[in-house]
Amino acid sequence: MPRFVVTPWEVKGKVDYDKLVKQFGTKLIDHALLKRLEKHAGKLHMFLERGIFFSHRDFDWILNKYEEGEKFFLYTGRGPSGHTHVGHLIPWIFTKYLQDAFDAELYFQMTDDEKFLFRRDLDLDDAIGFTYENALDVIACGFDPKKTFIFSDVEYAKTLYKTAIQVAKHTTFSTVKAVFGFKGSSNIGIIFFPAMQAAPCFFPSVLKGKNIPCLIPAAIDQDPYWRPSRDVAPKLGFYKPAQLHCKFIPGLGKGGKMSASQPETCIFTTDAPEAAAKKIMNAFTGGRGTVKEQREKGGNPDICSVYQYFYFLFEESDKKLGEIYRTCKNGELICGDCKKMLAEKVKKFLVDHQRKREKAKNVIQEFMLKD
Repeated sequence: MPRFVVTPWEVKGKVDYDKLVKQFGTKLIDHALLKRLEKHAGKLHMFLERGIFFSHRDFDWILNKYEEGEKFFLYTGRGPSGHTHVGHLIPWIFTKYLQDAFDAELYFQMTDDEKFLFRRDLDLDDAIGFTYENALDVIACGFDPKKTFIFSDVEYAKTLYKTAIQVAKHTTFSTVKAVFGFKGSSNIGIIFFPAMQAAPCFFPSVLKGKNIPCLIPAAIDQDPYWRPSRDVAPKLGFYKPAQLHCKFIPGLGKGGKMSASQPETCIFTTDAPEAAAKKIMNAFTGGRGTVKEQREKGGNPDICSVYQYFYFLFEESDKKLGEIYRTCKNGELICGDCKKMLAEKVKKFLVDHQRKREKAKNVIQEFMLKD
């Protein structure tokens, strides 16, 4: 039995990303691919340099098409079942980098239908409400309003359905059963839903009347959704969607990714800055039992959630990050001081993000697609 589980609905245990790449059949992003990307983008994003975005499907092909003069569009999304946390922002921040670097359109899918179908405790109206609530966080990331299109599956169903039903016709139940583990007790909505998630891979090509390459930046747990999409694409006359996969930012507890189901270990974008700071001060670290022992033996940043937050999002300077690692390791930096450093950065981040989020309320309708 695997020591970790990664599915579109559940991530448990300490993820071995090398094993996961083999299990999912993706490829690691290598140095040659990074150099090609850097040539076109001008610079590499921190998430690439630190291996946070680490895996891909056909990204080399995307660059081939781009070099041949074919622009690609970006597609990513969010399952709106609650408030956004900082882990959700990782792929969105990276998608913004790609939009700027390649002048690409972004189609952002809010899968309120999925969350309603999979969550027994979630009403449909609540899921749609979270679509608009989460969209504020997307807009706060700074996407170009002229090139960014956010849509609710429920409210954009008329347009999506025409493409989704073509995907569905060419996808067997045995295929989705093998990929997603559906059972006889699964409701028929979730069996059809993969066709809805596949639709945005292709409908921009339908809307514009020409085949356009699709690139999906997302966390690697969403990869199973694109396997049936890739199988179906040639049958419908479309390009296979390409992907870039990121790792999971951990929660503030011991082990595991950040999850809204454990709110005390999770920093939400709607948290009051002082409340977020309090969570950080209670975080799991790689420190010793006493300050004296830590001064003598040093801490272990490799297992420390606080260090991981610096690594993933809250310290852009590699020099400063290296200093945090070194001084933790040799006992100069104690956990309380390290937590305070992170808390200040997170509070500053939340104040800025929440200001942008509030402004987004005035422009949200400019971003939304509706039938």
